[in-house]
Formats: sequence, C-alpha cells, structure tokens
Amino acid sequence: MTQLSAKQNIQSIVKAIKAEEASLRQKYPLLAHQNTLGLIILLLSLSVLIGVGALYYLALIPAWVCIVLAAIAASISHELEHDLIHKQYFSNQPLMHNSMMLVVWLMRPNTISPWYRRKMHLHHHKTSGTQQDLEERLVGNGIKNPFLRALVIVDGLLGLVISTKRFRKEINGFSFSSVFNAGFPIATAYFAILYSVIIFHIVDLFIPLSLNSPSWVLSIMNVFEFLMVVLIVPNIIRSSSLNFVTSSMHYYGGVNNMLEQTHVLTSRLFMPFHLFCFNFGKTHTIHHFVPNQPFYLRQMLSKKILKVMAQHNVRFNDFDSIKNANVYKA
Repeated sequence: MTQLSAKQNIQSIVKAIKAEEASLRQKYPLLAHQNTLGLIILLLSLSVLIGVGALYYLALIPAWVCIVLAAIAASISHELEHDLIHKQYFSNQPLMHNSMMLVVWLMRPNTISPWYRRKMHLHHHKTSGTQQDLEERLVGNGIKNPFLRALVIVDGLLGLVISTKRFRKEINGFSFSSVFNAGFPIATAYFAILYSVIIFHIVDLFIPLSLNSPSWVLSIMNVFEFLMVVLIVPNIIRSSSLNFVTSSMHYYGGVNNMLEQTHVLTSRLFMPFHLFCFNFGKTHTIHHFVPNQPFYLRQMLSKKILKVMAQHNVRFNDFDSIKNANVYKA
C-alpha cells in the first residue's frame, strides 16, 4: 500500500458503495420494491427463454438467434440466483423464495442445485483466493495449463472428474459424490442429454444410426436436439463465458485481504464474454465489498464506484495474474 493501509482502503470503498446505494434509493423510490423487481425480472427473462424457444420451434427464427437470445436470458437468471443465494428476494416468504430458486435452476440446468451452491458461495466469500475456495476452483481458477483450464471452463462435469484427486488432497471436507449429487436431477438430465446427442452423432459418422434406428429413438433424439438449441447450447455459452470471466478476475494465492481477492475486468477483450454473463467482470468486485445488493443496483452504481476502487488500490485488467494461474503478486 502507498499512503493508506489495506483496512483503510477497504473501509473507504465500502463507505462509498453504501453512500451511492443510499443516493440511488433516494433518487429512485422504485428500488424499495426489491421483491417485486426481482420477480418481474425473473418472469421477463423466463418469458424470453420460452418465447425464443417457441419461435425456433415454429421455424420463425434460425437456431443461432435462438441460442444467442436464450443465452442472454439465462445469464440474467444467473444474476438472480446469485441474489437469491444472498436472500435478496422474499427472504421472509419461503414459498416464493424457493420457487424462484427452482425456476432459475431450470433456466440454467448445467449447474448444481442453488440450495447447495448457497453453502459453497458463502464459503467462497470467506476463503476467496485460497485453496479452500471450492466454488472458484471448480471453474478453473488457479489452473496454469491452458488446455486443462479451457476444458474445466467449458465442461463442469468433466472438470470435476479431472480435479477430484487434487481437491481431495487440498480442500478440507471435499467430497466428489456430494458435489456430483448436488446436480440431481436437473444437471444430471442436462449432461445425459448433452452426451447422448454427442455420442449419437459421432457414432452416426461411422454407423448410419439416423437410418437404422427405431422411430422412437429418432423421436427422442429430435426432442434432445431441440433442447440442445433452446437450452443446452445457450447454457454452454453462458456458463463458459461466466467461468472464463470469473476465473480470470479472482486471484488464487498471495491473497491477504479483500483488496487482493479480485481485480476488475474493463478491457474490451472481455466484451463478448460480458454479453453472456451480464457484465460480471466489471461489477463483481463491488459484490465482494458489499455482498447484500441486488445485481441491477451494482450495475447502476458501478460507473462511480469503479473510479473510487481505482483510487484505493483495486487492480484493473491484471493480465499478468491471468497468465500466472491467478496468483496475486504484490
């Protein structure tokens, strides 16, 4: 640190975030209706996902348009899940709260249960940047080999299988079966469909399954291929973008305080990925300082707060860290 200690810099950032939030809430009274806003955003994003699926089914839009729009809608549901994990909506109404949790899981079927992830994510806040941060390590944080890192970023299940031996040695209480079973039944069905389609088409290159299979098998494959376009491929794009961004901006090793847990990604190189993870790299660092804010509020105050963070020793676009397996170097 230069003039201020780490603690003083952190306090200044937290104070600025809370002051800007108070100012926005005073300026826009609508922000007081947080439960309603969260529910409306969920219903709108779900409507977009269903709507583009219907348009694709009716052959009114091409597959690529469906995939892009569905991926964007699913990225919003991820932000909502993150808020729900921190109990930002209907915290005193279990039925509504848990219903929203279920819907955002259905919109993002390649993830573990949000109820299980809550425990993992809150642990992430306590252990960010260390070996014990299972959430970030599951998406590639700290992996130096670029091929292995890309594999983990794109395929969470394969990444879990590959990393299990190392995690058992390094992470207290890690259990493969616990994490794997946290995806049942939704993520389990997602991967069953994904791998079924991949295997079917690979085998079809050598043995004409599409010509020799029973009609019921082809009917099932037609349904699976429809789901590939409207739900599975969009979530591969969404989760890969998010995993790449989050594993790039979180530090791993050399972390001693909150200033050293993350850096901010504002580089234009990340713009395509930010499109499918709702500007995560630019705003997530704010969440580390003040966790209990809805995602849209972070977006609203980010312009002013990023300037404050830059003044108080938060790093921006630390590409050296990304090249060196995310280590924080003083």
